[in-house]
Amino acid sequence: MKKIFNVADVTKATDELLKVAENPRHRKILKNFRRHAMLEVAGRWPEILVPEMTVSHPVYRIYEAGKQMILDGIDEVSHFYRTMAEIGANVFGPIEEIVMVSDWGLAIESYFGSHIKGSALIAMGEDVDDPDAYYNVTRWIASFWPYNEDGILIGEHIYENFGSREITKLDPEDVITPEMARKILDPLLDMPPKQHREWFRY
Repeated sequence: MKKIFNVADVTKATDELLKVAENPRHRKILKNFRRHAMLEVAGRWPEILVPEMTVSHPVYRIYEAGKQMILDGIDEVSHFYRTMAEIGANVFGPIEEIVMVSDWGLAIESYFGSHIKGSALIAMGEDVDDPDAYYNVTRWIASFWPYNEDGILIGEHIYENFGSREITKLDPEDVITPEMARKILDPLLDMPPKQHREWFRY
């Protein structure tokens, strides 16, 4: 049975940790990461880069699809997010995930899935046969997310196990488009603070 990313599960592992985490610094980190993940999948990337979420000079190190990318500073990170959203490559997240939190930040191992249109994959250098179809891209990823003492994101270090990457065509009924993802996540992102406290002891 093929495994497909479900947008409703984007914060599942983080939510489980928030139910038991007591350390205030750890909770700030987890809540920052939780919101970051939903904003990214919803295509609301500018909200990730506000001072309350991310430092003024973030550095991302991304090793994916056999390539290395270093994003040094807010302009390069913004360009990366903007490009991903413009080509519709922002619907992705964990199918399986282990999240560990410490004072310095997060260490995560994920079996990741993406819903990506063929045209976006072609733009990313992949060889697929139908630019109009959607594809399921799965792979194992290890990532490390450093945060400062105020629980603000410093950067991302993403390492893909390229040998585990698989690309298969999705059945139309399984596709989640960027528009669908945003419709699912917007109510959670815009949930009143009182409801957040009830769910996650904010």
